[in-house]
Amino acid sequence: MLTVYGVCVLTFMMVMYALEVRDRKFVLAFALGCALSSSYGFASGAWPFGVVEAIWCGIAIHRFYRLTDCAAPEGV
Repeated sequence: MLTVYGVCVLTFMMVMYALEVRDRKFVLAFALGCALSSSYGFASGAWPFGVVEAIWCGIAIHRFYRLTDCAAPEGV
C-alpha cells in the first residue's frame, strides 16, 4: 500500500511541476507534492529522500511567495 501511495504522490508532484508555468497556484501545489513525497520518503525508510523533498518543499513555497510579490500591480 505504501508503494501505491508513493506512486500517486510522485505522479502528482511531477504533474504539478509540469504545470507551474500556467499559474502560480501550481507552484504551491508542487510544494504540497514535495511535502507528501517527503512523508513517503520518511515512511518508507528512505530518510535522505525525505530530507531532500522537504528542502524542495521549502524552495517551492519561497518561489510561490516571490511570484505573489511580483504579481502585485505597480504603484500600489
